Parts: sequence; C-alpha cells; structure tokens
Amino acid sequence: MTRHAKQRIVASLSPQGCQSLQGRRNPFVAHEGIPFLLASAASCWAAFYYLNFFWLVGAVFLFVILFLIFRDPRRQIPAVPLGVVSPVDGRVVEVGIVDKGVLQGEARRVVVRINSFGTYTARCPVEGKIMDLYSASGNGVSLYQTNALWVQTDEGDDVVLQFSGYRFGLAPKSFVRFGERLGQGSRCAYLRLTRYAEVHLPIDSKILVEPGQRVVAGYDLLGKLTHA
Repeated sequence: MTRHAKQRIVASLSPQGCQSLQGRRNPFVAHEGIPFLLASAASCWAAFYYLNFFWLVGAVFLFVILFLIFRDPRRQIPAVPLGVVSPVDGRVVEVGIVDKGVLQGEARRVVVRINSFGTYTARCPVEGKIMDLYSASGNGVSLYQTNALWVQTDEGDDVVLQFSGYRFGLAPKSFVRFGERLGQGSRCAYLRLTRYAEVHLPIDSKILVEPGQRVVAGYDLLGKLTHA
C-alpha cells in the first residue's frame, strides 16, 4: 500500500491536514459544540414563545446536557517538566505493562475511562513534537490503532495517546499537525463522546496513579518520565 493510500484510511485523530487551534483563545465550550448550543438555545426561545411549559423544560434540559458535553474549561497546568498529565477527565481503570508499545518494546500503560460529562477536548500528556506513526518502521507501529497521537519529547522519550470505545461511531478528531510542538497539557483533540483513553509511556517511567483514582485533564499527573 502506498503512503498516500495509508493517509486516506487513517482515522480522524491523525494530525495530518487538520487545522491547528494553537495560539487561539481557548473558549469555554469547544468549537464543535457551538452550532448545537445555538440550535438548542433557539429551541428554548421558540418553546418559550410558541409552545407550553413542558416543551420549554425539555429544551432547557437539552441545552444543559449539550453544554456539559461540549464544555472546555481552562486548566491550570502543573509545572512538572518530566510529568505526564492526564489527557482526559475520568477514572483510571487499568495500570500495567504491554509487551510492545511506545514504538520500541515494553511500555507502561495507563487506561482512563473518560467521564462523559468531563471536558470535551483531550490534552497532550507531555511537552514535545507530534510525530507521524506511519513514518516509523518496526512491528510496534502496527500494534497501535489508527486513532493515536505519538509525541516525542526533547529528551527523546516517546509517548503515545490513543482512544477506543467510540459512541455512535464518532472517533476523536485531532486539530494538530505532524511536526507541531505542543506544551504539556495543551489541547490536542476533540473527544467526541469517546469512552477510553490509553497512554503508553517508556518502560522506565514512574507511574503515579492506581486503578479507581479520578483524574482531571491537563492537571493530574499519570506518571513521570525518568532520566539519570
């Protein structure tokens, strides 16, 4: 298969060709949700003027639900240079080791069940450069699902973020490009009702969470990269 054909079948989390939102003001709701919120606000107005109380309650309830789904609050990013922050709001459901991961062998893995009413955007776990999984060679690359972001730190550590469990078939959507630098905790993708986020870290990384622990995107640390 040619490289061009591969890029066509890569799911929507692939950074290639996506429009970057870096440097723009971060709204309190995700850009994707604004049309839905405007439509539900219009339905509230219509129900108030033309329909009865029960229609109004339903319209307001829909607006509140949509606001919770699409909200994108600012987060205070911790000043931990080698820290790995949670990419999503949710609860840790698994901490372990995978035989092949992070492109070159064994890796630490942290799986987080995403809070359905948490922030709508995923955060970059570490500071680094967005790399192209399909430009790498080796069997490890084929183990990753197409919806994955590979971030390489300045120290040469590889961290992979991938997602699974798509509601209504909506895969996450990246808004960063290959080669773009992201800061720790920077917004990198729309979650779009995804159930699970999985972070792969180098095998010598220190894990700071355990199953059952709640984490906040861009704020709580999942682990820390280690260097002599």
